[in-house]
Amino acid sequence: MGIPKKVAVTDYTFSDLAIEETILRDVDAELHRGQNKTVEALIPQVRDADVVITQFAPINDQVIAAMERARAIIRYGIGVDNVNLQAAAERKIPVCNVPDYCIDEVADHTLAFILAMTRQVVPNCLHVRAGQWGLATPLEQMRCLADQTVGIIGFGRIGREVAARLAPLKCRRLVFDPAIPPSMIEWEGCEVMPLHDLLPHCDLLTLHCPSTPQTRKLINENSLAQMKRGSMLVNLARGDLVDTDALVAALQSGHLSGAALDVCDKEPIPQGHPLRSMEQVVLASHIASASPKAVRKLRETAARLAAMALRGEVLPNVVNGL
Repeated sequence: MGIPKKVAVTDYTFSDLAIEETILRDVDAELHRGQNKTVEALIPQVRDADVVITQFAPINDQVIAAMERARAIIRYGIGVDNVNLQAAAERKIPVCNVPDYCIDEVADHTLAFILAMTRQVVPNCLHVRAGQWGLATPLEQMRCLADQTVGIIGFGRIGREVAARLAPLKCRRLVFDPAIPPSMIEWEGCEVMPLHDLLPHCDLLTLHCPSTPQTRKLINENSLAQMKRGSMLVNLARGDLVDTDALVAALQSGHLSGAALDVCDKEPIPQGHPLRSMEQVVLASHIASASPKAVRKLRETAARLAAMALRGEVLPNVVNGL
């Protein structure tokens, strides 16, 4: 019997790794678990790993350079912005994600956020809990989605599901995604618009694009100024798509009437940060992807990808061009 293969799990938010252990036992692999979030802690953990599975740890060029025999890096999730894809490609290490999990969960959560803001669900709930009755906000803040124009940035799996959920609610749906053929967007009953045209038309803007050099801080002081006064922002994609300081300023000035955020730059949102106390902001702690079904799929897929890499099989979901 040979030396067991090593699968290093850099960090995870689950109670245990029993699912992964069961799957990897069939390929004679041992899990080496950690909760490592610094480069200094990650380097010794990944040095002799045959496969690295990561969730939020910074897998940067230094960490990748330390990998002596890695056959794959696998991300617990869809986005891979915590992994230096170019550095991995230069080392011929494929990076895989799990692109088809939590689609329904995030789309559902987006719709929940949109309805929470347009119908002022949170302020009115708190109003009643405080012993009050009647409207908690001015009447004009109670909106009907059928009268609203919703802008969707990003028309991948989640963006399309959000658009499908909005269709029966009869709002106008505008889409910006230069990577998607306009015919596909129009087939879904949405209108294609360049970003500079879309922003001034939106009553509500929802983000569903990845974090890339082109999209980071896409929503900034300039783009927020292009949005109509009183519009709202929803972000369940990546925190760094939005310039947080510019968002706070737009909310404080009243240019934006509300925001709903499951992600932020940075996380956790620091204690005492203005976003934590703004009545017009709905917050969640990066939990839109959560459901028992989604988490099981995520973990099983990551472990099976690791097993495939250890068996030398061709890997699906490779995101760094190998």
